[in-house]
Amino acid sequence: MRKEIVTIDGVKSPTSPFNHVVKAGDLLFLTSQLSCDLKTGDIILGTIEQQTRKTLQNVKFLLESSGISMDDFVKVSVFMKDVKEFNKMDQVYREFFKAGYKPARVTIQALSPIKGIKIEIEVIAVIPEPL
Repeated sequence: MRKEIVTIDGVKSPTSPFNHVVKAGDLLFLTSQLSCDLKTGDIILGTIEQQTRKTLQNVKFLLESSGISMDDFVKVSVFMKDVKEFNKMDQVYREFFKAGYKPARVTIQALSPIKGIKIEIEVIAVIPEPL
Protein backbone atom coordinates (compact mmCIF):
# COMPACT_ATOMS: atom_id res chain seq x y z
CA MET A 1 0.00 0.00 0.00
CA ARG A 2 1.39 3.38 -1.01
CA LYS A 3 0.83 6.71 0.63
CA GLU A 4 -0.51 9.50 -1.58
CA ILE A 5 -0.74 13.17 -0.62
CA VAL A 6 -4.07 14.62 -1.74
CA THR A 7 -3.83 18.27 -2.75
CA ILE A 8 -6.96 20.37 -2.92
CA ASP A 9 -7.15 23.53 -4.99
CA GLY A 10 -7.68 26.69 -2.97
CA VAL A 11 -6.51 25.25 0.34
CA LYS A 12 -3.49 26.96 1.82
CA SER A 13 -0.50 24.66 2.21
CA PRO A 14 0.37 24.15 5.89
CA THR A 15 3.46 25.88 7.23
CA SER A 16 3.99 23.00 9.67
CA PRO A 17 5.20 19.58 8.49
CA PHE A 18 1.85 17.90 7.75
CA ASN A 19 -0.68 17.48 4.95
CA HIS A 20 -4.41 18.07 5.23
CA VAL A 21 -5.38 14.85 3.44
CA VAL A 22 -3.42 11.61 2.95
CA LYS A 23 -4.67 8.56 1.06
CA ALA A 24 -3.40 5.06 1.86
CA GLY A 25 -5.08 2.15 0.11
CA ASP A 26 -8.83 2.56 0.46
CA LEU A 27 -8.53 4.88 3.47
CA LEU A 28 -8.41 8.66 3.65
CA PHE A 29 -6.82 10.35 6.66
CA LEU A 30 -7.49 13.98 7.55
CA THR A 31 -5.13 15.77 9.86
CA SER A 32 -6.91 17.29 12.82
CA GLN A 33 -9.02 20.15 11.53
CA LEU A 34 -9.93 23.22 13.49
CA SER A 35 -11.87 26.43 13.16
CA CYS A 36 -10.00 28.25 10.42
CA ASP A 37 -10.33 29.59 6.91
CA LEU A 38 -8.77 26.87 4.75
CA LYS A 39 -7.98 29.37 1.98
CA THR A 40 -6.02 31.79 4.17
CA GLY A 41 -5.13 29.70 7.22
CA ASP A 42 -6.60 32.38 9.49
CA ILE A 43 -7.94 31.08 12.81
CA ILE A 44 -11.64 31.73 13.46
CA LEU A 45 -12.46 32.02 17.16
CA GLY A 46 -15.88 31.82 18.81
CA THR A 47 -18.01 29.62 21.03
CA ILE A 48 -17.61 25.86 21.09
CA GLU A 49 -20.68 25.62 18.85
CA GLN A 50 -19.24 28.07 16.31
CA GLN A 51 -15.83 26.39 16.31
CA THR A 52 -17.35 22.90 16.02
CA ARG A 53 -19.51 23.97 13.06
CA LYS A 54 -16.60 25.61 11.22
CA THR A 55 -14.33 22.65 11.93
CA LEU A 56 -16.87 20.16 10.57
CA GLN A 57 -17.53 22.40 7.55
CA ASN A 58 -13.78 22.21 6.85
CA VAL A 59 -13.83 18.42 7.25
CA LYS A 60 -16.81 18.14 4.91
CA PHE A 61 -15.12 20.38 2.32
CA LEU A 62 -11.89 18.35 2.40
CA LEU A 63 -13.74 15.05 2.11
CA GLU A 64 -16.03 16.20 -0.70
CA SER A 65 -13.06 17.73 -2.53
CA SER A 66 -11.44 14.29 -2.26
CA GLY A 67 -14.49 12.64 -3.82
CA ILE A 68 -16.13 11.16 -0.73
CA SER A 69 -18.84 12.19 1.73
CA MET A 70 -19.49 12.50 5.44
CA ASP A 71 -21.22 9.09 5.21
CA ASP A 72 -17.78 7.54 4.56
CA PHE A 73 -16.33 8.41 7.99
CA VAL A 74 -15.27 5.35 9.92
CA LYS A 75 -13.42 6.92 12.88
CA VAL A 76 -13.41 10.38 14.42
CA SER A 77 -11.20 11.68 17.22
CA VAL A 78 -12.47 14.85 18.87
CA PHE A 79 -10.00 16.85 20.95
CA MET A 80 -11.68 19.41 23.21
CA LYS A 81 -10.16 22.04 25.45
CA ASP A 82 -12.98 21.56 27.95
CA VAL A 83 -15.07 18.38 27.93
CA LYS A 84 -17.63 20.15 30.09
CA GLU A 85 -18.78 21.63 26.77
CA PHE A 86 -19.32 18.16 25.29
CA ASN A 87 -23.11 18.46 25.00
CA LYS A 88 -22.84 21.76 23.12
CA MET A 89 -20.28 20.26 20.75
CA ASP A 90 -22.32 17.08 20.32
CA GLN A 91 -25.46 19.02 19.40
CA VAL A 92 -23.66 20.63 16.44
CA TYR A 93 -21.79 17.41 15.56
CA ARG A 94 -25.11 15.53 15.14
CA GLU A 95 -26.20 17.99 12.41
CA PHE A 96 -23.52 16.64 10.08
CA PHE A 97 -24.49 12.95 10.07
CA LYS A 98 -27.48 10.99 8.77
CA ALA A 99 -29.05 8.32 10.95
CA GLY A 100 -27.24 5.02 10.44
CA TYR A 101 -24.03 6.65 9.16
CA LYS A 102 -22.44 7.86 12.38
CA PRO A 103 -18.78 6.81 12.70
CA ALA A 104 -16.92 5.42 15.68
CA ARG A 105 -15.83 8.31 17.87
CA VAL A 106 -13.62 9.11 20.81
CA THR A 107 -13.56 12.45 22.64
CA ILE A 108 -10.45 13.51 24.53
CA GLN A 109 -9.76 16.58 26.63
CA ALA A 110 -6.60 18.20 25.29
CA LEU A 111 -5.16 21.65 24.85
CA SER A 112 -4.44 22.90 21.35
CA PRO A 113 -1.08 24.54 20.76
CA ILE A 114 -3.04 27.30 19.00
CA LYS A 115 -4.37 29.96 21.35
CA GLY A 116 -8.16 30.24 21.45
CA ILE A 117 -8.87 26.90 19.77
CA LYS A 118 -11.48 24.90 21.68
CA ILE A 119 -11.78 21.88 19.39
CA GLU A 120 -9.86 19.85 16.82
CA ILE A 121 -11.31 16.94 14.87
CA GLU A 122 -9.29 14.17 13.22
CA VAL A 123 -10.96 11.84 10.71
CA ILE A 124 -10.39 8.51 9.02
CA ALA A 125 -12.72 7.74 6.12
CA VAL A 126 -13.10 4.79 3.80
CA ILE A 127 -13.04 5.36 0.06
CA PRO A 128 -16.11 3.57 -1.30
CA GLU A 129 -15.78 1.17 -4.20
CA PRO A 130 -17.22 2.51 -7.46
CA LEU A 131 -20.68 1.17 -8.25
